Amino acid sequence: MEVTLQITTRDMPHSEALESHIREKAEKLERFYPHIMSCRIVVELPHKHHHQGRQFDVHIHMTVPGGDLAVNRVANEDVYVAVRDAFDAAKRQLEDYARKQRGATKAHAPVLHGKVTQLFKAEGYGFIETADGEELYFHRDNLAGHDFDQLAPGNEVQFLEDIGNEGYQAKRVSTGKHHAPGSAQ
Repeated sequence: MEVTLQITTRDMPHSEALESHIREKAEKLERFYPHIMSCRIVVELPHKHHHQGRQFDVHIHMTVPGGDLAVNRVANEDVYVAVRDAFDAAKRQLEDYARKQRGATKAHAPVLHGKVTQLFKAEGYGFIETADGEELYFHRDNLAGHDFDQLAPGNEVQFLEDIGNEGYQAKRVSTGKHHAPGSAQ
């Protein structure tokens, strides 16, 4: 599909080199996400009364199937840096949009419940027994709230399971009033 491309410059002289650079960036976006229907780029050098250097603003508006995406006001004193940063932001938005279209949203690890079975306080680690009887290592640095010294065998905890150097282990361990699903409260 041919993208409708519109490039506008405001309050600055026209530059064939800049326009060519923008066209190359837009072509890369189209190769990355071929469903872009239109893309409008505005590069401007607003009149500001600040004591700092003048900054180029770049805005990108893309029409894609089912919506619009916009990158608003990426500024830099170097117009080519501002254009690069704006197109990088546009690519990130297209990645997110494509991921949502595919239904591939990031899955979060489930929160698991268990009981502390062993503690080695001097060494700063312990083990948690999961609901299915597996024992997982955890380190004091993975304890939310940093109350490792208050832990005791038998304490109920909740945690995330993660792969470590020695196999699976418990991360983001927290204590308090946690009840395993299906347990009496």
